[in-house]
Amino acid sequence: MDLQPRVEDLRARFAEVEAALADPGIARDLDSLRELGREHSQLAPVVAAAAKWETARRHLDEDREMLRESADPDLRELARAEIPGLEADVERLEEELKRLLLPSDPLDQKDAVLEIRAGTGGEEAALFAGDLFRMYSRYAERRSWSVEIIDLSPSDTGGLREAVAIVHGDGAFGALRHESGVHRVQRVPATESQGRIHTSAATVAVLPEAEEVDIEIEDSDLKIDVFRSSGPGGQSVNTTDSAVRVTHLPTGLVVQCQDEKSQHKNKAKALKVLRSRLLDRKIAEQEAKRAESRRAQVGTGDRSAKIRTYNFPQGRVTDHRVNLTLHRLDSVLGGDLDELIEALALAEQAERIAG
Repeated sequence: MDLQPRVEDLRARFAEVEAALADPGIARDLDSLRELGREHSQLAPVVAAAAKWETARRHLDEDREMLRESADPDLRELARAEIPGLEADVERLEEELKRLLLPSDPLDQKDAVLEIRAGTGGEEAALFAGDLFRMYSRYAERRSWSVEIIDLSPSDTGGLREAVAIVHGDGAFGALRHESGVHRVQRVPATESQGRIHTSAATVAVLPEAEEVDIEIEDSDLKIDVFRSSGPGGQSVNTTDSAVRVTHLPTGLVVQCQDEKSQHKNKAKALKVLRSRLLDRKIAEQEAKRAESRRAQVGTGDRSAKIRTYNFPQGRVTDHRVNLTLHRLDSVLGGDLDELIEALALAEQAERIAG
């Protein structure tokens, strides 16, 4: 791959953006100012990485020329000693530049719809689903994101049979998109008298939040049911028909929301999730068409695949897609997911570069 033409094009565009931002008249057009600022922040690290790559290549070429043509044995020996390190620098900087030049997915900047459901394991699975919901909530807090609860279905023992929420934050979907799949826990349940380790599971689905421009829904395709809220929720619980269940007739998808006291607010929240599920379905269909030509496993979003194991007796977390094991289970469940998320993102980038 010849990177130089792309680098030149990006450098020229970066200069155009900087010139536009320096124009005093741009301050009167807030939309254009915002868009140019976003493009500038995206291009700046690419231009900086390109400059480092070009500098390393230039130094390498100079040393190779010195080794070939210099009559001074000391200079030739100096060049011979420097060349291996410069070759490694050029290779490393080129890989970094390739990653930065990969086209970004516009969905990555969207908010994320997070859905967690207890799987096999009964009440223990529901407790684990609750652990996962707290883990992602704490990760969001670390990133200064907010979590908007759509629906929580508590279990009898304090866990969660199901949780649906929207994570609001810049790049939320891009960071969380690889969390979709089956999460498995191995531990001794509180109800186990013999001290035997049980294996339970919960499923996680992460969807990009869809806007009306992404997915249009016809009113005639919807069936709206209202009912009384149940479970935690304040004084309005069981006193008003504020909870809403929305059924999308063409697909059979059902979303309910009872978090707000207002029926209209609950309907609006439910429609947000419905749009996101419909967008996710559309994306999945597109991915299926490309599946035969793709070797990537990290980015497929296959929610039937076991992706991660949380082993309490050994205090470890293992992500099976990238063969990464961390021996700090408590901190991971406390929301410290950066190492896992970065490893998955790098693996996907490597697969995309490989083609």
